[in-house]
Amino acid sequence: MTGVEPAVAVRNGTVALGGRPILRGIDATVLPGEFVALMGANGSGKSTLVRAMVGLRPLVSGEVRLHGTPLASYDDWQRVGFVPQRATAAAGVPASVWEVVAAGRLTRRRLLRPLSRADRAAIDDALEVVGLADRRRDAVSTLSGGQQQRVLIARALAGEPDLFFLDEPTAGVDLPNQQVLADTLSQLKQRGATIVLVAHELGPLARLVDRALVMRDGRIVYDGAPLRDHEVHQPWLGEPHTHHHHHSSGPTDHVPGVVAPVDAPADRIGGEGR
Repeated sequence: MTGVEPAVAVRNGTVALGGRPILRGIDATVLPGEFVALMGANGSGKSTLVRAMVGLRPLVSGEVRLHGTPLASYDDWQRVGFVPQRATAAAGVPASVWEVVAAGRLTRRRLLRPLSRADRAAIDDALEVVGLADRRRDAVSTLSGGQQQRVLIARALAGEPDLFFLDEPTAGVDLPNQQVLADTLSQLKQRGATIVLVAHELGPLARLVDRALVMRDGRIVYDGAPLRDHEVHQPWLGEPHTHHHHHSSGPTDHVPGVVAPVDAPADRIGGEGR
């Protein structure tokens, strides 16, 4: 993959709140077509980092690039889909599933312009992919939590992006809906999408992951082969002298040294820790 332009690159990224560092010295790269799991305990900074990657949480130093372009000058947002935590799905607005998903086409068309045949085809495809075509006229507020999460994924998918960021899509979602989410993301992966997934635990999504990044105290302590859920929280993870007991896929597995804690808990911002 040498010479390939990363889909996402963070260099020495720092995020602060009230002058206190929340993320420090973040270096992370995601290549096109990769499925990367961003993992760690609640409050480790996962959601803050993914929000920084899409410009929702500004850096105080360092740089984020999307598709090789600095975030400040990036303007190809139709290529990017962001799926927030589920709390924003219904948001008290009486909207149907179809209306919420249709909003995902706004990056592809001019404001107030009627939906084209291509728009409607993309909306229909998105609903099919997440398995909600039969619920298109239902109010989002009548759906289960897992179904609402799938609506948010469909909304992002309707814009036909090739880079997806998903913030804790399985949080509070029952196992059957987690399985449907896994099947949905598997389809996106087969289509060649680049996926950055924030997760406390992977569950059924584990089979899709190409690489894991593990965060502790606002820093990345591991960047390498996928880990099992219980390994992510082991105290030895991040020790430079430790040998791991997971199945490594090759030379991508490397473990930085021990890190000092940052000055403030990351769970104060970005919905982290909920």
